Amino acid sequence: MTYPHQSLAADPHDRLGLLRTDDAWLDQRWSDPAGRVLVIAGTRVRPGEAGLEWVSTADAPDGVRVLLGERGGVTWWAVIVPGEVAQAEPERWVALRGLLPHLSGAQVDQAPLVFHAIGLAEWHWAHRFCPRCGGTLVARAAGHELVCADCGRPQFPRSDPAVIMLIAAGEPGSPEERCLLGHNHNWPAGRYSTLAGFCEPGESLEDAVRREVLEETGVVVGEVSYFGNQPWPLPSSLMLGFHGRAVSEEIRLDDADVEDARWFTRAEMLSQAEDGTLVLPGSGISISRSLIEDWYGGTLPGSW
Repeated sequence: MTYPHQSLAADPHDRLGLLRTDDAWLDQRWSDPAGRVLVIAGTRVRPGEAGLEWVSTADAPDGVRVLLGERGGVTWWAVIVPGEVAQAEPERWVALRGLLPHLSGAQVDQAPLVFHAIGLAEWHWAHRFCPRCGGTLVARAAGHELVCADCGRPQFPRSDPAVIMLIAAGEPGSPEERCLLGHNHNWPAGRYSTLAGFCEPGESLEDAVRREVLEETGVVVGEVSYFGNQPWPLPSSLMLGFHGRAVSEEIRLDDADVEDARWFTRAEMLSQAEDGTLVLPGSGISISRSLIEDWYGGTLPGSW
């Protein structure tokens, strides 16, 4: 079975990390008319009617030039311009969540490039001053490093590990087996998804799964097994997917973010997804959807 989140790694680009400080090579590749550039205003992108718009290097505006890499014989870039550009036309520039519909179907192969570009743009946006002395940070290494103009301390992009998990209870594979999904208080009625949370310092990923599920629902988790991962630059996460087995089933809601949590059998999940009373995570590139459909054993209708 092919899972939605795997599209992000189906055709990765060569990031050319060893060439990021070769100014002569960078200038030569920038002069190639075949190169393509994604323009990002702050952290937002302006999609066109036909989807994402990649302009030529000749048509790209001035800004922080970011080398994404090479794929299909083409060099791919991003140029980060001030966020005020997007503020002048807020209806035309969208954040990553607004781009997700454009990253499924025909343009899904662009997702690794777009996630790379926006992840770096989010990092540039959030790191404008040196955390040691407060000096101004200047981009180098083709946008993949920031160095303080005063003390010289370099900064590098970081990804925050976050766990996302499908917790099941009951005899595996039986009609009575059920999985645990949660409803965030900000979501519309009927929308449920897998639980998730950030890994804390000094904590293993498996223990993060157990702690987050316990904190959010009161359910105790025993066995935890790795499923897969997905980059998620909202703003700088790496989502690490897991399956877990519950050793208790009583739900206790003490976490302010989780308004409701429920156990679903496969039959309940299918019937409610079909009639629209259960709205599951998006089917385009979501690892949450992958976890659910892996447990269910096939594709399911309906998504947000």
